[in-house]
This record gives sequence, structure tokens and C-alpha cells, in this order.
Amino acid sequence: MTRKAFFTLHRDLPREGPGDRADVAWAVALCDLPTGARICDAGCGPGADIPALLFRAPGSRVTGIDLHAPFVADATARFAREPRVEVTQGRLIAGADGLPDPVSLGPFDLIWCAGAIYFEGIAAALRQWRDALAPGGHVAFSEPVLLTDRPSDPVRAMWDVEYPQITDAQGIAAQVAAAGYETLATRVLPDSSWEGYYGPMERRIADLRPGADPELARVLDEGAEEARIWRQYRHEFGYLLSVVRPA
Repeated sequence: MTRKAFFTLHRDLPREGPGDRADVAWAVALCDLPTGARICDAGCGPGADIPALLFRAPGSRVTGIDLHAPFVADATARFAREPRVEVTQGRLIAGADGLPDPVSLGPFDLIWCAGAIYFEGIAAALRQWRDALAPGGHVAFSEPVLLTDRPSDPVRAMWDVEYPQITDAQGIAAQVAAAGYETLATRVLPDSSWEGYYGPMERRIADLRPGADPELARVLDEGAEEARIWRQYRHEFGYLLSVVRPA
């Protein structure tokens, strides 16, 4: 898969993974954020969750970070008239290129990371983010999770390609504990969170089909198959949203 074909599919989608406003509301309610809280949306994509973060944490300021420059541009344009939002190109954790990361931009009362922590690994990210948290700060992140001990062959084959490290809820909790955090609560994202991601993607796939070159057609096929597998086997895997804090 080429990056060009991948981002042709994903360009202008409202969000880059499962999630919705109810997920944000649930997580923020657990964090008891102070008035004027500083929030980091780590791996913000085009900024889908920022409005819900602002709404659920009145008076807060949100710093969005994403490595993909077009997403940063989209989110910056979207919130150009919102003084409480700043979006910058950066990394989830510090890298050799010196791009900003949550530690360099913090401290934050909440680091929100929807479906992106797996790029660095749960334990590695949480260890670095400890230094990005204000006293009493929390991290809320969603992570792919197996919901059965015996996933069907199509499910196992998909995740063997997409994310071989996928584990169950106990495996996620163990990684949180290994990083020196405690888990306050978890929530498996509901079907509505997935439909908010796959519905727009499927409509974009249909729009891009006519005239797609072979590389783009392959990416479209992969996206359509991913959505089909979720609809058929959604009782076997999902995303687990965890709210954690340093122990």
C-alpha cells in the first residue's frame, strides 16, 4: 500500500478511527478536570474529537498533535477561529527529528489519544507521558482489543497484518500497570462509534471507485473488506477505551 493511495482514501474523512462524542463525554467525566484544563489530543487526525473535548471541559484549551501534515492543516483550518485550540505537527513520543511531543508542550491535565497509542506501544507512550501530565492528570486512550479467546480466521488474518500485537482487555491492563499507571475504568466502544468511521469511509470508497488506478483500487478493496469483517465479526473484536492515571 502506498501512502498516496492510503491518504487519497482517508483525505477529508471526518475521523480516522472509531469514536464519537459519547466516548469523550464518558472519559472526561471520570477525570474531574479543573476549570481551564489543558488537554492534549495526541494523534488528533483532522480534529474529530476536539469539539467534544471543548464542550465537555468548559474553559479548557486543547493542543492537537499529529505527525501527518495534511491532517494538521485540516484541523488548523477547521479551528482557525477557535482561540482555545492549537494544532501542531508532532509525535506521540519524542523522536530524533526534534518535532514537538506532549512532554515538550505540556503539562496537561488530560492526554486524549483515540486509536493512535498503538503506533508507539501502550507502555512506552505512558512512561513518556508521565512527564507531560500536570499533578492529578489523566490519560484516556483507545486500543484495538480482542473480545474472544478464539477469533475467527478472517479476524485473526486481518489483525496479523494490521496489528499483530493486539491483545485482550487483561493484556491492555497489564501494559498499563507495567508503565506504572492504574486503570480507573474501561469501556468497549459501541457500534455507533464504528459506524461513525466506516459509514463515511464506505461512501468515499464508492465515490473513488470509478477510474481508480490499480494501487488505489487495492486500497479501496482493503478498506471495504475491513468494514465487512467488522460488521460480520464485531462481537469478536473492538476498541477498548481506558482512563488511567499514574499510580
